[in-house]
Amino acid sequence: MSLSRNPGLLIWPAVLAAIVLLSFFASLVSPYDPYSIDPLSRLKPPSVEHWFGTDNFGRDLFVRVALAVRVSLSVGAAVAVIAGVTGIVIGLLCAWYRPVDRVLMRVCDGLFAFPSLLLAIAIVGVLGPNIANVVLALSLVYVPSIARVIRGAAMVIKEKNFIEALRAQGASASRIIWLHLLPNVISPFIVQVSWVFSVAILTEAALSFLGSGVPAPMPSLGNLLLEGKAVIFTAWWMTFFPGIAIVLLILGLNIIGDDLRDSADPGLKPLPRRVLRLLKQGARHG
Repeated sequence: MSLSRNPGLLIWPAVLAAIVLLSFFASLVSPYDPYSIDPLSRLKPPSVEHWFGTDNFGRDLFVRVALAVRVSLSVGAAVAVIAGVTGIVIGLLCAWYRPVDRVLMRVCDGLFAFPSLLLAIAIVGVLGPNIANVVLALSLVYVPSIARVIRGAAMVIKEKNFIEALRAQGASASRIIWLHLLPNVISPFIVQVSWVFSVAILTEAALSFLGSGVPAPMPSLGNLLLEGKAVIFTAWWMTFFPGIAIVLLILGLNIIGDDLRDSADPGLKPLPRRVLRLLKQGARHG
């Protein structure tokens, strides 16, 4: 796909790269400690000294938002990797082995019966609120969605003629699964993992906002919004900048995921151009 035909492939990776670099190197451009309390500077609006203003403890909001973005990206990436690896293994095994499919897919159906946020809250409530438990809870929540997508794609590939030929030649099940099914489900896998990455960031923010996610004083985008909720009418910057960070992260990851989907299925992109050409021809003859 030509980059000039799809500017999102250039713009949003650049936006996300800028956010990531700023979150990891904020200490180089700002001298403030994200945990340093200064009561004399509490609730100061954005200025040259404090770019995003200060919070209700006088802490610089810019460095706290940068650290919160780093935490959210770390949680999202960890969930995407753990849920992705587990989901693709489960999906491939379920597609090939019917007894495994009957057991594991029923477990996935049971997990699907609960709303993802409520299930995550329940798991974190049992294990305790910390980053490791949040990652584990979100991974358990999103494994079924990846497993079902991979299972569906693998079952389609399983019926192809070349798979039947491999079985007729005596190829082992493990060889077919890992050398032939796996490469053919990578495209939907990448798209699904990009979706899990973004939705895990959003769910982690929701958990932290509800008090079940990353515990204070470590900042996350969710608990920064929670802190700003009490002073939203007098210190708008405490909710505005964490909210903008969430919007940019989720929007960027979703747009990149859509681009990946379009790249994986070339039939999706020419359709608007064909429709436009037909409309133009109809307008000329009308």
